[in-house]
Amino acid sequence: MSGIKQLAGQTLWYGLSNVLTRLIGFLLTPILTYLMVDSKGVKEFGDFSLLYAWIGVANIIYTYGLETGYFRFSSDAGISQKQLFNSTFGSHVITTVLLSIVLLYFSHPIAEFLEIGKFPRIIVITVIIMGFDTLSTIPFAKLRQENRPRRYAFIKIFGVLVNIALVVLFVYYIPKHFSKSENFLIKWLLQQNRVTLLVLANLVQAFFVFLFLFPEWKRFRFNINTTLLKKVLHYSLPMIIIGLAGMVNEVMDRQMLKSFLPHSMDENMRIVGIYSANYKISIFITMFIQAFRMAAEPFFFRQKNAVNARQTYARVMKWFVITLCIAYLFTGLYLHIWQHMIGREYRSGLGIVPILLMANVFLGIYYNLSAWYKLTDKMYWGIIITILGAVVTLIGNYLFIPRFEMYAGATVTMVCYGTMVVLAYLLGQKYYQIPYAWKKLVAYIFITVMLFWINSKVCALTGNFWLKTISATFFMAVFLYFVGRVEKKELKALPIIGKFLR
Repeated sequence: MSGIKQLAGQTLWYGLSNVLTRLIGFLLTPILTYLMVDSKGVKEFGDFSLLYAWIGVANIIYTYGLETGYFRFSSDAGISQKQLFNSTFGSHVITTVLLSIVLLYFSHPIAEFLEIGKFPRIIVITVIIMGFDTLSTIPFAKLRQENRPRRYAFIKIFGVLVNIALVVLFVYYIPKHFSKSENFLIKWLLQQNRVTLLVLANLVQAFFVFLFLFPEWKRFRFNINTTLLKKVLHYSLPMIIIGLAGMVNEVMDRQMLKSFLPHSMDENMRIVGIYSANYKISIFITMFIQAFRMAAEPFFFRQKNAVNARQTYARVMKWFVITLCIAYLFTGLYLHIWQHMIGREYRSGLGIVPILLMANVFLGIYYNLSAWYKLTDKMYWGIIITILGAVVTLIGNYLFIPRFEMYAGATVTMVCYGTMVVLAYLLGQKYYQIPYAWKKLVAYIFITVMLFWINSKVCALTGNFWLKTISATFFMAVFLYFVGRVEKKELKALPIIGKFLR
């Protein structure tokens, strides 16, 4: 259990920063969905969501897996940490400048492709955002590698607070209180559409985050060790394909909803806005997955030479799945509460939330399973699995979106990640066998879904808020009691929980 306690402690720290960061960041969703309630506003929220989905794709190319490569080689004896940082950060500086120049040159065609041709400045702003975000990647990785989660958390949370403050200022406060101002800057802000204002707020956030990371990169020198960089790139570059194929699974549902819904373009974008807003209700699962990834990636590489490494990985998976199931129930059972986190005009898509929650459960399991091809340097299997997942996404959305609309996008996403889980497990057992308690894991997931389904039937019989809350709490308690009974022996070994079970 020592390895799990270590990982749990690190996940707690990174989890705290990510929970606070994402919770604060998630405030943007209710802020925007309550402020942008007219049909134009819902459409603009769809434009904003689609733009940021494509930013996620571009970020894969900008960073080209160098963060994972940094963790991979920072754990190797004999490698200078200073040389590793200079080489990876220097590589990011060079490629970021070159790639940004190319994207800025083609900003007008890109704006036309995204159907925001009237606002090419949005592309210019987002390119600068991606540049700052990329240059912040290795300094953040350095903080994680050095186990400095407090500073990491401070910078992340500060950045999100700046973003939210500026969004409220640009979208609400200035238009309401300074609509007749003659100030040049305010007049310019009032002339911009809301998508431009949102990315402008993000630009200021990205700049300040990079500035706050100055202590991490101030000693950087363009002293790149080409031999070391070649090794890191050889390991990292396949992450581009893995990342791009993975982003297809995350992004293409919204892009294909926009393209294949049988309505007008404005109506299609309105539906994309509703879909994207409801997607964000799965925040409690995505927060934990992100926190786990941040702690687990360096942890897995440090543990790979330990005697009981594979048993540790198996036990990590079990508790990870249990936590995901709790997060699923915490969101799904109390959906009558969480629905108020988005505006009323967006709640027609609430039915997709349970499907997307399970999709995220599968995605989290896949991230855990993917450790085997990173540990064995068999990155090509990661490429194959994610490409197959992308094929499922593309074909499934093409066939079913015209008929089932939002539900097709959500269901195909779940099927895609479920397929990737099965493939990763089967191949992993062949190349790097880990004794996962898969029967128990499947049982936990099945019980989770059944408890949610029973609760939904109970809640359908009443519209009373408190009765729904009591029902949700009862079924949550049933699951926690069941886990406590089954895992009592291991829970007793934990430092805090164990005191209540003795």
